[in-house]
Amino acid sequence: MKSRLLLAALTTVVVGLAVAQDTQPLPQPAPAAAANLPVPPPPKVEATAWLLMDAASGNVLAGDNIDMQVEPASITKVMTSYVIAAEMKNGKVKATDPVMMSENAWRSGGAGTDGSYSGFAVNQTAPLEQMEKGMVVQSGNDAAIALAEHVAGSEDAFAALMNQYAQQIGMKGSRFVNPHGLSAEGHYSTAHDLALLGRALIRDYPEAYSHNKIKEFTVGPITQPNRNLLLWRDNSVDGIKTGHHSGAGYCLMASAKRGDQRLISVVMGSTSENQRAVDSQALLNWGFRFYETHRLYNAMQQVAKQKVWKGKVNEVLLGVAQPMLVTVPRGKYAQLKSTMDVPKMLVGPIKKGQKIGTVKVTLDGEAVAQSPLVALNSVEQAGFFKRLWHEFLMWWESE
Repeated sequence: MKSRLLLAALTTVVVGLAVAQDTQPLPQPAPAAAANLPVPPPPKVEATAWLLMDAASGNVLAGDNIDMQVEPASITKVMTSYVIAAEMKNGKVKATDPVMMSENAWRSGGAGTDGSYSGFAVNQTAPLEQMEKGMVVQSGNDAAIALAEHVAGSEDAFAALMNQYAQQIGMKGSRFVNPHGLSAEGHYSTAHDLALLGRALIRDYPEAYSHNKIKEFTVGPITQPNRNLLLWRDNSVDGIKTGHHSGAGYCLMASAKRGDQRLISVVMGSTSENQRAVDSQALLNWGFRFYETHRLYNAMQQVAKQKVWKGKVNEVLLGVAQPMLVTVPRGKYAQLKSTMDVPKMLVGPIKKGQKIGTVKVTLDGEAVAQSPLVALNSVEQAGFFKRLWHEFLMWWESE
């Protein structure tokens, strides 16, 4: 009892010391109009492998054979776009760079081959951004090779970059040996990996992603349409990439955004161009109908506040650096629970933007969203006597 009284007396001396983990409640939505019914099974998909992913969290909402290694065909070019965008951000290349349509690119991927081509003239240059649109919209294999040679010097060197970036994205079941996706030994991916890739491109490089919604592109006298039929069938679809060859079948990665909710579908090894579009549309419609996305916290919005020791002020406000979204079955939002994982003792100084911990949101005991907690304000180090006093209090509390 005496130790408790002494501790109380000591702690009251430090006026205004913040209470730890004062968490803000989750925002409450309007009451659901429909009954809280279980989510029905997803539509039947005629494909070797397929999935539907929530872009906000990366959670797989439905799928089959999602980790089966398959030939990605021209969906490979999404990886090529990602590498180019990353190298551009790093200052290695520019959108205005003159990219040469080499004889190798023209012979290996041009009009004389069985695959898709862009039509840029051999031994002539075009701005990198135009060449990339020829690759993305027209699915030009020649453009993909020319871009790879410009960025890395050769296709082999570029493939090494592709695999390095794939590892950073978390694509554990993929390996790339070329920038275009024509069938090659050791060139493979999975539906899950490709969805992660699409999510990464949308999140990290939205300008590069925007090329995927262009419906047609003209090079010289030749105008070619985008092969993603959903761009014409659903206004919420803004990408992303088709693929086809005899070994891969018909493939389509599609993405649509309605309000704050974005979904990504991947259909690999479908039976026809139309079937891949029909199945992709069915998956997207099913996802939007039976799942909903809520914005939990805006960027830099206070989520909690935490006690700080040895600081000029006694607390730090915590928030998220990026908007925090969560996607759950419709009618389940009220059952979400928010928890924080932060250090037991925070010691100043603390810099604004410094990562402090994690906020996690669960549904029925399973994590559905999480985000780093960062300091919303700086906390400078306290003076000598306050630091000394706090040192004693911290020792006392640790006993």
